[in-house]
Amino acid sequence: MARTSNTRRQGRSSADEASYDVETRRRFGSGGGFFGFGPGGSGLPWVFGVLAFFLLVVCGRLVYLQVIEGPHYAQEAAARRENELVLQARRGTIYDRNGNVLAMSEECYDVYGNPQTIQDTDTVAGVVAKWLGGEESEYRSLLSQDGTFVYLRRKADKEACESMRDELASLKLEGVYLLQQMRRVYPYGRTAGQVLGMVDVDGAGISGIELAYDEQLSGTPGSMIMETGLGGIPIAGASAQTTRPVDGKDLVLSIDIDVQKFVEDQMADAVVANKAESGMCMACNPKTGEIIAACSTPYVDLTDASSITNEGLKLKLVSDSFDPGSIFKVITAAIALESGSAQTGTYFSVPPTILVGQGIVSDDDGRMETMDMNLREVLRRSSNVGAALIAEQAIGVDAFFEGVDHFGIGQLTGIDFPGETTGMVHSKEEYDPSLLGSMAFGQGVTIPMVQMVRAVGAIANQGKLLTPHFVTQVGGKPTEWADPTNAVSADTAEKIADMMCTVTEDGTGYSSQVEGYDVAVKTGTGEQAKDGKYIKGKFLASVIGFAPASDPEVLLYVGLNETPYLSYSSAGPVFSAIMGEVLADMGVLSPQGL
Repeated sequence: MARTSNTRRQGRSSADEASYDVETRRRFGSGGGFFGFGPGGSGLPWVFGVLAFFLLVVCGRLVYLQVIEGPHYAQEAAARRENELVLQARRGTIYDRNGNVLAMSEECYDVYGNPQTIQDTDTVAGVVAKWLGGEESEYRSLLSQDGTFVYLRRKADKEACESMRDELASLKLEGVYLLQQMRRVYPYGRTAGQVLGMVDVDGAGISGIELAYDEQLSGTPGSMIMETGLGGIPIAGASAQTTRPVDGKDLVLSIDIDVQKFVEDQMADAVVANKAESGMCMACNPKTGEIIAACSTPYVDLTDASSITNEGLKLKLVSDSFDPGSIFKVITAAIALESGSAQTGTYFSVPPTILVGQGIVSDDDGRMETMDMNLREVLRRSSNVGAALIAEQAIGVDAFFEGVDHFGIGQLTGIDFPGETTGMVHSKEEYDPSLLGSMAFGQGVTIPMVQMVRAVGAIANQGKLLTPHFVTQVGGKPTEWADPTNAVSADTAEKIADMMCTVTEDGTGYSSQVEGYDVAVKTGTGEQAKDGKYIKGKFLASVIGFAPASDPEVLLYVGLNETPYLSYSSAGPVFSAIMGEVLADMGVLSPQGL
């Protein structure tokens, strides 16, 4: 019985263990281990796999942030702690032909503030207004803004800024800073303002020579990268990475500032005296193309920002177009000679009037009879009828338009001044019955007067067209210009010049004489069109000529726009006064005084 009893206990024990194994497998899986997957399997590889996966993700993210995105975040962090400021180069100085300084750069400061560091806005605003001018309330408003940077004044006076800085330091007030800069100074104020032009607040040329030669004058700007702390506050004593600017090149102009001032004064008075809308003048050396003086009213004072207008910045001889009037007859006469259509001794029977297209053309002198005229007489009397007749009956369409083209009419002169226009000149293909006759005496052609300066300059320069220009040196090196082209032969130029002397001595240019000098001129009283119609009783009164006629040193154009007076009584006397001054100032001796 005892054995039987023991055997039963052993059987029950085995059965219980078997039951336990089944229950264990049921509860924990058939592998018998935590998270096992098979009989006798272990769960550790799966755990390690999960951990390895998460570790790989984390490592991948770190690689992405540090290797791929690292430079970007580093740059962004640097940008937050650095502030880059532009350091302007010293702009080149501009001189006149005699070494007088016309435009220069001087040290100044940009004044800026950090509103986040200012504790006493009222006091700081008061100190700034005291030294920089302006309203205290304006500065208070600027210094109360959100943000860490605000300009208080650009291009402020150096001495005033340093005095302001010292006072703020004595009061232990922070938040206002100075950045050294350059500003443009024009010692002669209004004189030559149009020619020089101006720069903007960043020192870039926006008109005149300052614009035309901006690349040479401006140099290369530098930069300063300052380290800043919390709120964009510059860190005192912190290192700053500085790239020094490269200064611009100096220019030498051909203008004479004393002659320029005289010309501007004369033209301003002439506009008032002759009830003109505006006036224009240009004096140059016909042998070189160098411009000695040039202006058009109204003027511009570069030292008075409130007086600067777009109209004042324009040089109308270059940018605006006009019907030149009878000064164009010089070109007509030259074409007649050059083409062989007429000789100096060729006479034409000129009636009192002539039909040009659908219009009747007559002369200003009211002549009622037919006269025999050669080219000299046509120019002396400034005969519209004679010029139209010669163009239509002798020169012809082909030769006329070819000659006009040789004189560069309707083409850019290449003058080193911005805004030059070509004007409006009809081509031979656009010819109609009225065009040839009207162009012969300077109507029906609309051009800037610098083209007439260049064309008549060829008459004074043995028939050679030169480029009118202001700048003679850049950075100490002479400027180079296009080679001259021939408008007409030297023989034709000499004959036309002699005819122009007759105009001065005994013709419509009598009031343009200069005592002691032989002067060759041509007058013109051109009607001007607006909205497609000519303005009644308003003319462009012009005189153009050169002296001494035997060896020209000065070429001068004077024009009064929308004056009711003829050129003889308006532009003529002004031409005489200015030519006399230019000849004397340039040291040109009188042939009659030798």
